[in-house]
Amino acid sequence: MPRRDFFNDPAAPPANSVVPSVVAAVRNEHGQLLMIQKTDNNLWALPGGGHDIGESITETVVREVREETGIDVEVTGLVGIYTNPGHVMAYDDGEVRQQFSIAFTARPTGGRLQTSDESRQVEWVDPSRLDELDIHPSMRLRIDHALAVRPQPHIG
Repeated sequence: MPRRDFFNDPAAPPANSVVPSVVAAVRNEHGQLLMIQKTDNNLWALPGGGHDIGESITETVVREVREETGIDVEVTGLVGIYTNPGHVMAYDDGEVRQQFSIAFTARPTGGRLQTSDESRQVEWVDPSRLDELDIHPSMRLRIDHALAVRPQPHIG
């Protein structure tokens, strides 16, 4: 389902839903970060998606990473909780979702890179190349927090 992101835009439509979602900063043994190019907006992002009824939040992380990238993971930590009422996503079906995301760290345990309906490209990216990719500012914040050594998770 295509979407349009509004980020601190006074012309944004009002939100009519909040759906908990997750992203995972998955790093391999070479320190590379698992990234996807999303099919709905062509931006690069950490893999992730919406939480489903009946699963734990870490099960959501494992499922979403596998669905979007083909990689199996184990959740290793919490980066932070991100709730920005100034970031809404408008979908074709009329839903306007306020951004609510929980970012985790994870390590790969198996699988192989593959694309999906939600991922145009899937790559292991060296952090030094992140500036070459088109990444939404809110996603870049999560990535930067995940890559930083932080004694406490970010909540904001």
